[in-house]
Amino acid sequence: MSRVSGLVTAGAIVLVSLAIAALLISRAPEPTRTDPPAQIPFAQTGLAATGSGPIPVYGAGTVRPSAEIDIAPQVSGRVVSVDPRFRSGGRVVAGQTLFRIEDDDYRYQVEEAEANLAARRVALLEERERSDIARTQYEFYSDARDGSVSGTGASPLTLREPQLNAAIAAVERDEARLASVNLALSRTVVTAPFAGFVREESVDLGQIVAAGQPVGRLFASDAVEVVVPLSDADAALVPGLWAVEGEAGASARVTAEYGAGSYVWEGYVDRAEAFLDAQTRTVDIVVRVPDPFPAGAAGAPPLLVGEFVEVEIEGIEVDAYFRVPRAALQPGDEVWMVRDGAVTIVPVQVLQRADDEVFVTGSLAHGAAVVTGGLPFATEGMPVQAEAGASP
Repeated sequence: MSRVSGLVTAGAIVLVSLAIAALLISRAPEPTRTDPPAQIPFAQTGLAATGSGPIPVYGAGTVRPSAEIDIAPQVSGRVVSVDPRFRSGGRVVAGQTLFRIEDDDYRYQVEEAEANLAARRVALLEERERSDIARTQYEFYSDARDGSVSGTGASPLTLREPQLNAAIAAVERDEARLASVNLALSRTVVTAPFAGFVREESVDLGQIVAAGQPVGRLFASDAVEVVVPLSDADAALVPGLWAVEGEAGASARVTAEYGAGSYVWEGYVDRAEAFLDAQTRTVDIVVRVPDPFPAGAAGAPPLLVGEFVEVEIEGIEVDAYFRVPRAALQPGDEVWMVRDGAVTIVPVQVLQRADDEVFVTGSLAHGAAVVTGGLPFATEGMPVQAEAGASP
């Protein structure tokens, strides 16, 4: 009986537990049902700002000399002296002697030409005297015959006019010969035609050089040029680009890296090529930089020939435009502006693209928040969450 009573007791306990659990479940409060919140996308934004003044035109190019020539003697001979500064990297001034050629042969030619000219001048004096005597004799004979000499007058041979003209021509020929040998003598001294730097040289003491044989290369130091290829749209922003050649154009700033720093040189647009590059379809703008090699400037490096530089040209002035982050420019030349928590799609006209900003015109407002990231697409009026503090 004890075993049966234990089973009854256990069954009773289970039934009571189930009854209590059912009672508790039946009296539990119903959970509150709420709709999930709407998923409003989050947008990264920047600010649009009203622009003023000229629109900068950005480009890049390589520095090249404004003038560069080969140094070659105009006469042949043996080199008897070379200036120490006439070497690769040397700096020379205009008119400086670069090297000299042995001039003994040319001096002898000058002396010979001077002697020949002196003899010709004496011969000319003698012939003039003979011509005067012939004319006097002819006039005396004509007077003695009471002017009854037949014919139209004395012949040129009678008055020795051809002989006199030949003597004058001989003097002029020897004068030209003397000028020629003097010119050849002066050319035994080879000088720098302008101030500049020696790019290369290949002449040494005792070397035999030939006329017209290049022995060095020199480029000017008064100015350098930077050829900047621009699209036709960017070229249209450069004021006075097609003005008369020789007039200084728009101002330009040339920036070059040297060591750990950046250095800036002031220049101007000198001219533009009158054709498009066949491969890049761009217009080559030539920016001229005066005095790129300052002498004795403390800490300022020269603007080295062959260096790649960045150029900023002062463009035209537009009445009203905006500067927006470059990331804000969307495909199709659109800007997504955030206003009152919703997107407004604004079509814009792009004037110029820089590294980190774009110059545009359109229905924007100063200080307006523009989307720079976070949205793969947008529609007109789409609600968005903007960064705190990004809205005006």
